[in-house]
Amino acid sequence: MIVVHIIEICLLVYFGYTTLYALIFFTGGLFYRDKNFAPANNKRFCVLIPSYKEDSVIVEVAKAALKQNYPADKYSVVVIADSLQDATVARLRELPIKTVVVKFESSTKIKSLNEALQQVGDDYDYCVILDAHNVREADFLMKVNSLHSLGYRSIQATRAPKNANTTMAVLDGISEAVNYSIISKGGTALHASAGVKGSGVSFEFAPIKKIFAEMDSVGGFDRELELKLIENDMTIYFSSNTYVMDEKVGSMEVFKKQRTRWISSQFFYLRKYFGSGMKSLLRFDIVYFNSAILRNIQLPRLLNIGLLGVFTFLLFFLRDYLQVNYLVWPALFLTNCLIILFAIPGRFYNKNLLRAMLELPSVFLNMFLILFKLKNANKKFIHTPHNTK
Repeated sequence: MIVVHIIEICLLVYFGYTTLYALIFFTGGLFYRDKNFAPANNKRFCVLIPSYKEDSVIVEVAKAALKQNYPADKYSVVVIADSLQDATVARLRELPIKTVVVKFESSTKIKSLNEALQQVGDDYDYCVILDAHNVREADFLMKVNSLHSLGYRSIQATRAPKNANTTMAVLDGISEAVNYSIISKGGTALHASAGVKGSGVSFEFAPIKKIFAEMDSVGGFDRELELKLIENDMTIYFSSNTYVMDEKVGSMEVFKKQRTRWISSQFFYLRKYFGSGMKSLLRFDIVYFNSAILRNIQLPRLLNIGLLGVFTFLLFFLRDYLQVNYLVWPALFLTNCLIILFAIPGRFYNKNLLRAMLELPSVFLNMFLILFKLKNANKKFIHTPHNTK
């Protein structure tokens, strides 16, 4: 019985912590306010688009990347062609962009970025990173240039869903929107890190080139990048009204591959930076401690709420044997549900949301099974295929 009580307390501590964390950051996000964009001197941008086997979309994405309300001589679009067909490379070279062809025995995003940065030179002020399926709004460079002029050295734009053609795409878009409401807005408002996504980001050129040169990440390079940015006093600012259209995963199989990579990299970097994270706490560097440990030590939000729901149901039948009043469990579960419901932006409340919610049990089960397939997942590059243009 002692063992059972210990397990009960451990579970309560964990779910109490994750609930409080989400509540604090969601509440912080309520105080987030967009910055007003003001005219600023036009600085030079290098727009990097790594493309690994993305022959079906990269040419159209490159064309779209040129459509900016920004002086054409102040930015360069650079497509990094990794394992693209010769015909695709030839079409890219017909465009007024730079095409950097790379070839690696084992490809990774950071290798592609480093090779391109070595070839483009240093005549830039800022560096933008996009994915091979991203399409920016026409004012993207104008907006990030304005934000950089205010002193923000790293900026994460909002990656709005490009597609909602499947239930999984809808759920993927909602998941990212919830993270923006809690982690990104909350992190910015609370003067912590807003978190880095793999694309739709802009950095000061010289320091990011140096940071990338020190990295050799395989999976989840954005998690390590976030810590490197914080170390270099480049805490990430989130802009909710600067947009990049981002393709969401369209099937369960692609979803599982993507989440396997994400979850594996999360715990990989938790182990790698646990020591430095604890040392940062001793220095009262809460920003680094939050990104290195407090966020990484949590399971993904859907797994948390799903497991909490399962435990709440099962423990109802054992409530007479619990150390802590059983009502704590439904209270935690209800609090998490309310946080998620309020964190979902109003534009997602439609019939697609209702259909997507019916898929949640299946998605939860698949994510739970992923936890048993993480071994060595971060040791190889797992490509997420894309199809929409």
